[in-house]
Amino acid sequence: MTSSMTPPWVIPHLLHANDVARRAMHAGNHPFGAILVGPDQKTVLDEQGNLDTVRHAESTLAARAYAQHDADFLWQCTLVTTVEPCAMCSGTQYWANIGRLVYGLTERDLLKFTGNHSENPTMDLSAKTVLGSGQKVFEIIGPVLDVQEQIADLHRSFWHSQLKS
Repeated sequence: MTSSMTPPWVIPHLLHANDVARRAMHAGNHPFGAILVGPDQKTVLDEQGNLDTVRHAESTLAARAYAQHDADFLWQCTLVTTVEPCAMCSGTQYWANIGRLVYGLTERDLLKFTGNHSENPTMDLSAKTVLGSGQKVFEIIGPVLDVQEQIADLHRSFWHSQLKS
């Protein structure tokens, strides 16, 4: 694997993913966004917003990346996402062989905003647990405190309006 993603790139990539999440929300979807960053840790290869309750940003992006790139290349790439991937998305990252994960907000913190909403019954299962249960050693950077409030603001307003309706 290439060296760790350096701090000067972590924040801009997370802000980019949050812009993807904002666009997903404006398109009528849940506010989750993910980007795939190449081995140079600078180049954004692809981006994906949430589509629905089953087609999450991270799993959709990882599946598409797996179809387009070989495993050795993907092992050097980074999945950057606004919120810690759920068990399904972490599993997809594992099988797609994307070697690094960067996220802003934890799944546990997301639960504070989603509650028991039927469209996002948030699990209390960390990506570190899912990815750490396999035979590969992933680099995981997160949560990233410098962007948590911006990501949380998007979810706070979205889920608050959803829980009222």
